Amino acid sequence: MKARALLIPLLATVISSFAQTPSGSDAEPQNDPRILLATVAHSYDFNSPDLKPWHLKASYQFFDDHGNPSDQGVYEFWWVSPKVHRSTWKRGDAEHAEWSVADGTLYRKDTGAPLRYFERTLTDNLFDPLPQQSSLDSGAFQLDVRKITSGSVELICVSSVLRKLVGVEPFSRSVAEPRNYCFEPSTLALRLTSSNPILVEFSHIVRMEEHNLSREIITSIRKRNVFSLSVNTIDGISPDDKALVPPLDAARTDPVVTQPNPVERGGVAAGSLVKKVQPIYPLSAKMSHEQGVVLLAATIGTDGKVQNLEVLDTPSRPLSESALDAVRKWEYKPFLFNGTPVQVETIVNVIFSLGR
Repeated sequence: MKARALLIPLLATVISSFAQTPSGSDAEPQNDPRILLATVAHSYDFNSPDLKPWHLKASYQFFDDHGNPSDQGVYEFWWVSPKVHRSTWKRGDAEHAEWSVADGTLYRKDTGAPLRYFERTLTDNLFDPLPQQSSLDSGAFQLDVRKITSGSVELICVSSVLRKLVGVEPFSRSVAEPRNYCFEPSTLALRLTSSNPILVEFSHIVRMEEHNLSREIITSIRKRNVFSLSVNTIDGISPDDKALVPPLDAARTDPVVTQPNPVERGGVAAGSLVKKVQPIYPLSAKMSHEQGVVLLAATIGTDGKVQNLEVLDTPSRPLSESALDAVRKWEYKPFLFNGTPVQVETIVNVIFSLGR
């Protein structure tokens, strides 16, 4: 009951304040993509020390290959400061929790089946959906502004395309794909991000202490819904909340970075592919004229080896099995975070073409 009492007035404030124009967007949207991203950056800085301690609870849903609802889960996030926070995922008999404590140490506790890719990346979609400033400052990306129409709504989009850098090669084809960040012109709220073929749509956006938070997020691949998240509650917490204290059986862990670029991203120096095994084109797939792109999610471990391989989209089962067999044998030079090896979440595209 106490959490409910906190929740109702907080969300009333959040919803009513979103009707106002966010700070910095009282003029027409900027034509300069860097200025536009800089203008909206504060609204998506959920590590700002100005924020009061808070807790969020959300439910999420996976969808099968036919777009029907399948597995469900619950996600919770507690935040006190940029260094002190906790995330928890619960799906069926599986439960995963991560803690960051005051001295910067990270802890983790896992029970049951491992997290799937869209579970592992939902925190970024909620609280860190914009490109890293360090990537923009590196000069590695060509940025452009354009307008698109989504349904009946016109959006202003920043397109980020990797430049061809001497001596630097993308560690996966997906890194070189254009990434788009599209905003509502009147509020500069982020409404969608896309990197072919993955589209993430943000809706029911509310203002939380001058920050934009999407209460509904839907991820689709080739127009097929694959994952959705709904924020159920947001409430204030005490800085001494016991949920922020890792239990004695929690293990120390390393930071994980989501889809770094082949240049430094937030202190992460990109690794490089040192061993690549080409997939075998299955004879049955050739005879059936099956071709296309197998979309895989993967974790690159601190040792440079591929872990947690998962098929996100595929033209056929034989092609996905061949892609999995090949990519699990790949090896990378480890990615470094301030000189220390870190795990990396990424997407790998494996192309099968009968014309080759």
